[in-house]
Amino acid sequence: MNTRFDLVVFDWDGTLMDSTAHISQSIQQACADLSLPVPSREQASHVIGLRLAEALQQACPAASAEQLPRLTEAFRHHYHANQHQVTLFDGAVECLNAIAASGVFLAVATGNSRAGLNRLLEQTGLGTLFHATRTVDECHSKPHPDMLLSLTEALGAEPRRTLMIGDTSHDLLMAGNAGCHGVGVSFGAHDSEHLESCAPLALFHSYPELQTWLLPKLG
Repeated sequence: MNTRFDLVVFDWDGTLMDSTAHISQSIQQACADLSLPVPSREQASHVIGLRLAEALQQACPAASAEQLPRLTEAFRHHYHANQHQVTLFDGAVECLNAIAASGVFLAVATGNSRAGLNRLLEQTGLGTLFHATRTVDECHSKPHPDMLLSLTEALGAEPRRTLMIGDTSHDLLMAGNAGCHGVGVSFGAHDSEHLESCAPLALFHSYPELQTWLLPKLG
């Protein structure tokens, strides 16, 4: 594969930040609070990356329209209560710094809210590394191509020279819908088999693996 990339876009939860278990547990706890059927960990983790309301509806289809605002409030309570315990994946910062040093554009496309992402960027100190970020407050939810098309337009990058890195099928399908390339990381919300079904360029099990593959393809 001879493609070289001018823009590298990362998902956040489950890709840069090791938050899959925390988000899944917060969904389960919120459902329990409202005496709703509690989804399995697999069911709860599968919806990570979607807009929150859509994620909760899919994880707990028994929730009525009237219950959804309370379910959302309960999720946010549990999510924020222990968010400080969530950390970045080993090697993520080193990989981001190496990409930034190559001179290509770096961006984030996430199912987080704008306020949530801004808080995380400040908390981790990563905000200065990214040239642009997009959330579900500005764009359609994944796998709609809106986030990637907005980023490529804003940064003057071609979709065919843009790489999306994510841990879910939502990320990889978004990349395909936008005419971009996608690679998967297996340490997040969706398992390797699920990611492989989306035909990514490659699938990685650690940041050192990803970095070794990616750096020669930049610029």
